[in-house]
Parts: sequence; C-alpha cells; structure tokens
Amino acid sequence: MSLQEIQEKFAKAEKEAGRAVGSAQLIAVSKVQPDERVHAVLSEGHRLFGENRVQEAAGKWPKFKEEFSDASVHLIGPLQTNKARQAMELFDAIHTVDRPKLAKTIARLAQEMGHCPDVFVQVNTGEEEQKAGVAPQEADGFIAECRALELPIKGLMCIPPADEEASLHFALLGKIAERNGLTGLSMGMSGDFERAIALGATHVRVGSAIFGQRAYEL
Repeated sequence: MSLQEIQEKFAKAEKEAGRAVGSAQLIAVSKVQPDERVHAVLSEGHRLFGENRVQEAAGKWPKFKEEFSDASVHLIGPLQTNKARQAMELFDAIHTVDRPKLAKTIARLAQEMGHCPDVFVQVNTGEEEQKAGVAPQEADGFIAECRALELPIKGLMCIPPADEEASLHFALLGKIAERNGLTGLSMGMSGDFERAIALGATHVRVGSAIFGQRAYEL
C-alpha cells in the first residue's frame, strides 16, 4: 500500500466519523526502515514520523533534517531516563511518558534546556505485565503529577492487546482523556486505524503499510 492510499483511507475514515479531513495526523513509523525508504516518503511530502529507539533516531534524523528542515519526529517507543536528554534534543514529541521518575527527569531537563517536547502519557489499557504504561486507574493521578511538574501534556497514548477488540481500548483512552481535559489521542496502527479515527484518534501510527515490511538486521 502506498502513502497516498493510506492518506485516502484516512480521509475516508475521518469523513465517515463526521470529522474534518486532516484532524487525525498520520505518523509514518520509520523504525528499522532503510534510509532510502524513509527518504522516499519524505520526498513525497510527508513530514511526520515515529521512531522507537533514541539511538536509531540519532543515527538517522539529524541528516534528514538538514535536507527536510520541517520534518517532525515523535518518539513512540519506551524511554529510559538516561536517554531523556538525547530524546529531548531529537524529538518534537514523546508519546511514552509512563512513570514518575521519567516525568521528573524530563521536567528537570526542560528547565535546564529551556524547551520541552510535547508529552503524551502512555496508558496500559489492557494492564498487560509485559507492556509499559500507567494503569488506567492510576492515570488521573499521574496526569495531575505531570501537570504539577509543568510538563506540556498534549494527550494520551495506548497500544491495545493484540488479542482483544481494539475499539474497547480506544474508547477507554478517550474517556480518560476527556475527564482530564486532554484532546490528544495517540492510538491506532496499520490494522485498526479506521476504528481509532472513528473513536477520536489525533495521532495514528502506521509503519509497514507505508514502507513495506521492516528490514530487521539478522
């Protein structure tokens, strides 16, 4: 599937949901994709990308931004506190703030550096042990804690369990966001983005449907 086809499907899903076309932003997930594939998508005019790892992004995006200065890169993978400074230098938004120690580190660095990327709180809607994210019942308290640290909280993010109906998790995330006065919803991937858009997603992460299968190193 091409970038254009995905964009057309986005527009169709937005119209069907009674939303303005363009109200959901497509994050092209460029992790472990060869540089030439990423460059091709940049050359087509797309400007919003997602990376999972700070180290990989650091090896890729500074040179891309020399050519495409208006490109925006979001961190959509877990962040270790010792990589927070580098992440704040590289990314325009961090979608995976999920614990007090990380929130405090980002807040301290923001004071030091004089700027802070947009922040999304990751909620573990399925309460899966292997997944990062704050538990749904603890989300309100953690959001309040982040706000007390003066972090620029733009919204919430979730990755639903693979074996459950994603819509239930998207709806839960929407409810938590609404009661906390948040409008950003980072949810939905290649297989379920129409449902995510129908339930209010503002940022949708699509990788292999745009770039083709990921090129993992053996």
